[in-house]
Amino acid sequence: MSFVDRVDRFQRRHRSVGFPLAVVYKFFDDQGPYLGALITYYGFLSSFPLLLLLSSVLGFVLQGRPEVEHRLLESALRQFPVIGTQLSTQGLQGDWKAIAIGLLVAVYGALGVGQALQNALNVCWAVPRNQRPNPLVSRGRSLLLIVTAGLFLIVTTVLSGVASSASAYGLDLGAAGAYLLTGLAVVLNAGIFLLIFRIATAHPMRWRRSIPGALAAAAWWQALQSVGTAYVSFVVKGSSDAYGVFALVLGLLGWGFLAACGVVMSIELNVVLAKRLYPRALLTVFTDDVDLTDADKKYYEGLVNANRLKGFQQVDVSFERSLKDLQDEYYGSE
Repeated sequence: MSFVDRVDRFQRRHRSVGFPLAVVYKFFDDQGPYLGALITYYGFLSSFPLLLLLSSVLGFVLQGRPEVEHRLLESALRQFPVIGTQLSTQGLQGDWKAIAIGLLVAVYGALGVGQALQNALNVCWAVPRNQRPNPLVSRGRSLLLIVTAGLFLIVTTVLSGVASSASAYGLDLGAAGAYLLTGLAVVLNAGIFLLIFRIATAHPMRWRRSIPGALAAAAWWQALQSVGTAYVSFVVKGSSDAYGVFALVLGLLGWGFLAACGVVMSIELNVVLAKRLYPRALLTVFTDDVDLTDADKKYYEGLVNANRLKGFQQVDVSFERSLKDLQDEYYGSE
């Protein structure tokens, strides 16, 4: 028995190895990086206008109260550490023309994020194309996702505001208080991700099936905030004006791509758990010369059925190998 065969047998017998490997395999089988890139593209289009729009609205509502405006804006921008320090001093200050333009671009980008999220979830859950929402219904769901994302921003902003207000009034929360707020943020964010995962998919499922991925996505988001803050401190602030712009844009794209891929990976975690798509054959993504597991066959069958365009379209999937293939495998092809 070769080394590869021994490793394959080991990961098939041990769930602690076979399960994460199956999640990673499904992520790449479903072209997860491309799904994440699409979410990143629309997120990039909407992030700047949304944050500038937030600054403009605060400029109207909180005229004459600059301290409150600055505190709220700083709490919101803390959720986007790569660009927060740049936008915090460049608000639109209530310009109605800028608000109109920013609103149009933000709505376009936000709807695109909603559409990209729905596509990612439906691809991961292998929802047949004829069962996915039509263009009008899907955009209605995207609007609902925008509201949910707004709730996500409000929740995280309030928690950040509580921490900053405590420091402003001389209250020291200490290490225990900081960890408590972080844990509370992760739990609340997990609830928001749970809503997003449930709203954005056409696959019928119970709420509890989305809990593991929601917790993973919330923890990933919290970790990325720390990484983004460190990136700003050590890279962007130490760059010249010219290089700082490139560092800002590349940092935002990279940060958004990591966030999007983490969300897609969290979705895959839910799917692999719910459908028991593990263990997978170790070499299944590399070659046809492999003994497929039941999870492999179930995944490939679902992948074919996901491309069904009509309800009356009949799709039959089999994994029978030809006699010639078996002979070549046994005797070796010449």
